[in-house]
Amino acid sequence: MEPTSVRRLLTHPRVLVSLVVLLALAVPLGVLSHGRSDPREARVRMVADPHGVSTLTRFTTAADFAAGTVRATRWSDGALRTAGVARVRTIGGTRYDASRWTSAWVAPGQSFTELVPSWSAQTPGGSWIQVQLRVRDSLGRVSGFKDLGRWAARDRAFKRHSAGAQADAVAAVATDTLKARAGVTLVGYQVRVQLLRPTGRPGPSLRSVSAVASLLPATAPPTSQPLSATAVSLGVPGYSQMIHRGQDPQYGGGGEAWCSPTSLAMLLGYYGRLPAAGSWISASYADRWVNQVARMTYDYRYDGTGNWPFNTAVGANRVGDAFVTRLADLQQAERFLRAGIPLAVSIRFSRGQLAGAPISSTAGHLVVLAGLTASGDPVVMDPAAGQDATVRHVYDRAQFERAWLSGSGGTAYVLHDAAHPLPARPAGVRAW
Repeated sequence: MEPTSVRRLLTHPRVLVSLVVLLALAVPLGVLSHGRSDPREARVRMVADPHGVSTLTRFTTAADFAAGTVRATRWSDGALRTAGVARVRTIGGTRYDASRWTSAWVAPGQSFTELVPSWSAQTPGGSWIQVQLRVRDSLGRVSGFKDLGRWAARDRAFKRHSAGAQADAVAAVATDTLKARAGVTLVGYQVRVQLLRPTGRPGPSLRSVSAVASLLPATAPPTSQPLSATAVSLGVPGYSQMIHRGQDPQYGGGGEAWCSPTSLAMLLGYYGRLPAAGSWISASYADRWVNQVARMTYDYRYDGTGNWPFNTAVGANRVGDAFVTRLADLQQAERFLRAGIPLAVSIRFSRGQLAGAPISSTAGHLVVLAGLTASGDPVVMDPAAGQDATVRHVYDRAQFERAWLSGSGGTAYVLHDAAHPLPARPAGVRAW
């Protein structure tokens, strides 16, 4: 084509519009919003989940943490550790030496409205960690750092707790989840972790920190189809929360409220990693380890045991690796089941919406997805059952998937050990 013809073509209005659209599709959202991408961004996922739902970013290696900014921390023996003192803080009358790590800005490759962190850490000698998030919206506004939890594995020297309501014009915190304010679209975030130790005592170590960015669907998608017609059923033990009714009410109201730690206990039992029951638990209680897990996951400010990252932090210490994510459907969950990895999932349903459930409705309930029938219906270990022997249920696929996706956006606890590596991800999926 002649140069003059090319110039005429390129200056034609319709062609110009088409070029602008193509440019918008080709350039990552983070670049359009922020002028240029940050070359230090670690493990950035620039391809969104094909369902447009969730992208998980994990910091797990020396290279991942090196891409951030450190203050008196170092990577050693597979974890980020205290290496000096960035500042001294006095909290509750105790002096703490504090150090911290801050990630580079993460552009997950999709817009999002919710962000949930999770982590794996050791906290000896009264030490603890504080996990903070800040976000950037599509207009370039940046929120303040929000406190998503002050966590320790034990609760004698330091009472682990969430930080309560926090809000500005960009985002707000609901216990364990950072949420965009109404009408705000988020496009990037930073994670900051502070490591705190009583002066002169051993410090914490951080093996991993993760965050799942989600754009929740307005309605549940059509029911997914199974990947295989072969049934799968994992050997998850059945524990009922209801046999603990009235026990140890100081931990979130007692057993009838312990769906999350009971589900976590079932996962730990599957891997053979249940904790020993503490001496504070009555010897007359059956399944006494459930009481122990309830105390280990208890959030002293929220006054409950259902804090999602607190549960996976316990799981990570017991099993090897754990994180919170959100899956798009049961088809994605099936990949975990066939890899030998059961999932704890969060569901919500009203009366008549989940046939055969031991409770008629719930505003939020954790259960364990342990398998699928040959026809694709989920095999679920439901801790709301009255006895251990009746915990196993088979639910209708469409009803269960709707209760899960509409109820929590597909939230799942993923725990796995070295013998059960994560399944391969399908092309474009970034939820694990």
